[in-house]
Amino acid sequence: MRVVYFDCFSGISGDMALAALVDAGADQAYVESELQKIRIEPFALEWRRVNKKGISALKMDVTLDPDHKPTDHRHYSDIVRLIQAAGFNERVTALSLAIFKQIGIAEGKIHGIPIENVHFHEVGAIDSIVDVIGVALALDSLQAEYIYCSAVPLGSGTVQCDHGLYPVPAPATLEMMRGLPIAPTDYAMEMTTPTGAGIVSGVVNDFSKGLPSMIVESIGYGAGTRDLPNRPNVLRVVVGTMDKYIAEWKASHAHIPAEHTHAHEHHHHHDHDHGHHHDHEHKHEHHHHDHDHHHHDHDHGHRHGKGHRHEHDHDDEHEHKGESHSHKH
Repeated sequence: MRVVYFDCFSGISGDMALAALVDAGADQAYVESELQKIRIEPFALEWRRVNKKGISALKMDVTLDPDHKPTDHRHYSDIVRLIQAAGFNERVTALSLAIFKQIGIAEGKIHGIPIENVHFHEVGAIDSIVDVIGVALALDSLQAEYIYCSAVPLGSGTVQCDHGLYPVPAPATLEMMRGLPIAPTDYAMEMTTPTGAGIVSGVVNDFSKGLPSMIVESIGYGAGTRDLPNRPNVLRVVVGTMDKYIAEWKASHAHIPAEHTHAHEHHHHHDHDHGHHHDHEHKHEHHHHDHDHHHHDHDHGHRHGKGHRHEHDHDDEHEHKGESHSHKH
């Protein structure tokens, strides 16, 4: 099974997610050519490598034709029609709609309006549309079958929005992360945007404390716009495979240094003979493996519970701009 892991140690935004997926091996040409199917104002994607606190990362920006005036507002229902009319394959369409649905539901609830009336404003709407569909195309290109994510730092402080000075995390961001694991942060800034939260709540299947059991194939880094004081402002994406043989592989390699350290400490305290100790450790390894699977099952169920709750609790949707969080992270 092909898996993708979003390592959000510095948060997540739409542009960071798309850049990280392409850096991890998603077909850039496929993403760009498919995006041209969207019937919106002329745009282009600019890609460049940047260095964030010693990490080489890919930076992506959506650029617009300065001579072409953007549409003032696009409602959620308009964006749904744009996606459905573009002629994407079934999976790309489903992933794109799932992300925008989470954003629309959250924004509608915050503003107390039906989801169909939620609107995205000008440039922010175009950024959000391109970022969201671009992420769906990149996941399709990578043939991702299951998507994991770390706990997500949201940030703190305030951010300037169309409606005034809003708290961070933005209300829609926090609403989308309800029921999902978040992480604390020391930074008084927005680390996860509504588009980033929409990606997490819309397409992630499960959450993991650290990398899940997998064979790593590729790693990508997507850069945010700002520079953080003491950490790289990047999103890391890890792509790999997971199959039934990984458990066997782990068990047969129980002699790795980290395991040996634990083994010697355990042996020292309990005075077991060497043979007995290895048998005990082997059982401990399998017990831990089973525990991990139980943990993932629990999280996965919780996540579906959140999705189900959204569809039945929230009839309304919002009006916060997509631009709201096209805020560059």
